[in-house]
Amino acid sequence: MSTDREILGVILAAGKGSRMYPFNERLPKPLLPILNRPLLSIQIDHMARIGIRKVIIVIGYYGFEIVREIGDGKEWGIEIEYVDQEETLGIAHALGYLESRIDKPFLLFLGDIFFHTQDMSKMVKPVLEGRANAVLGATHEADLSAVRRNFAIIQGPRGRVERVIEKPRYARTTIKGCGLYVFDLNIFDAVRRTPRTAGRDEYEITDSIQLMIDDGFQLEVMDDIKDDINLTYPEDLLLANQLELDHRGIPRWIGKEFNGPPEDQIKRSVVGDRVRVPPSIHIQDTIIFSGVELDDSRNLNRMIVTPDQHLSLDAVASRS
Repeated sequence: MSTDREILGVILAAGKGSRMYPFNERLPKPLLPILNRPLLSIQIDHMARIGIRKVIIVIGYYGFEIVREIGDGKEWGIEIEYVDQEETLGIAHALGYLESRIDKPFLLFLGDIFFHTQDMSKMVKPVLEGRANAVLGATHEADLSAVRRNFAIIQGPRGRVERVIEKPRYARTTIKGCGLYVFDLNIFDAVRRTPRTAGRDEYEITDSIQLMIDDGFQLEVMDDIKDDINLTYPEDLLLANQLELDHRGIPRWIGKEFNGPPEDQIKRSVVGDRVRVPPSIHIQDTIIFSGVELDDSRNLNRMIVTPDQHLSLDAVASRS
């Protein structure tokens, strides 16, 4: 994408992801695999494809693993700067921490969001061309409970954003925010005035966005985000992988150096590299991480298997 102005990329990847237990014990959520690739690398792909040449990644929990896996950005032809956030108190808090490092409009991703979109450049153009001060990535969500778990976006008659509501108790719109944003530098004035919430004891980005709206700035919505999933629970990791299989029109993904059953015994599943499992088993709705070796001849159904964890998603669901 060619533009007259540059835009930065920012990815917030500092959270602990405690609800992703047990995988959070060794791996930060942004490194969880989608078809054997870390989610974070897929997000960087989106940024590099629209011409972003510098990405700031905010790290914290197991941040050294992110640095080791992602590296300096040469793989994408970009520069990556890592910023260690010692205290995680919400998205607005993280942005305030970055103010001295950002001098131009930026595309912001939350590091645990998996999504598809047709053309990310449509999201950044209104800000780069001066037609908007911010653009919120969104989707039309038929499941109102999903809106209540995220944030609702209320638009006026001409599409301008009039209000955003964090985790609304009563969702009166189907437009759900997806954790993808474009901001110009006016966001930092709003961030400095953002109060700490009583309910979650954090600095919410939706409060900062509402301050921008109240100050009269122009905010727009880019609502063609598809298949957005916040990787919160282990079930979400399986769902994201299966959505990627569907997106590519394939029934399975099998990595390199696989020793196991024939492909027709592997359905709606993702198998990593260097995996060895008995050739007699059937694998259904399962993720097997790279490096797994199994001697157990029981079938795998709705499982996530790592070299040291075997998690039944049905068992997790029955306990919740």
